[in-house]
Amino acid sequence: MKIGIIGSGEVAQTLASGYLAKGFEVRLGTRSSEKLSEWLAAAGEKASVGSFTDAAQFGEVIFICASGAAALNAVELAGAENFKGKTVIDVTNPLDFSEGIPPKFAASVGDSLGERIQRALPEANVVKAFNTINRTTMIDPHFGAGETATLFIAGNDENAKAETIKLAREFGWDVEDLGGIEQAFFLEAFASMWVNYAFKHNSWLHAFKLLKK
Repeated sequence: MKIGIIGSGEVAQTLASGYLAKGFEVRLGTRSSEKLSEWLAAAGEKASVGSFTDAAQFGEVIFICASGAAALNAVELAGAENFKGKTVIDVTNPLDFSEGIPPKFAASVGDSLGERIQRALPEANVVKAFNTINRTTMIDPHFGAGETATLFIAGNDENAKAETIKLAREFGWDVEDLGGIEQAFFLEAFASMWVNYAFKHNSWLHAFKLLKK
């Protein structure tokens, strides 16, 4: 499978390296390819770098790993037509750092960032996932005493969610489907809580676990 990633920061690079290690072909989309020269040199023959458009055209599945503030612009630059019919995994969060930290939560019920991205890509199948965790936990959800963190997802298309679950399980995740893309608001709120806890305790390796009786 070919994976396109919109974004080139630490989250994008971590996911890219994780999937390359699993044998996938991965292309990172960036505004400035030269800043990825060291990563690309070390990433192996199945890795490539290009523009946002290049990554969107390349990927059979596309991850959006741009910052929350830049996500919609990155999608626009990539070209909505290049997402048509594809599973789009939205890793973004609507966090506003303009007034310092911890950041403000910049979404409302019915207008989550995941829903905005789905509206911008009406012919794609957006799934909110991988947004409530630290980047290193994304590819290693295993904690002490045999515990595995829970990855929550939300999206409208069942096939796209099944594809997302399969990709998450490449790293060993326990996955819980919360429902349609409107549930992205609650996943983004979870992420805001994760971030607030991290800044309060200066701890960045925590994760959520759903316990059932």
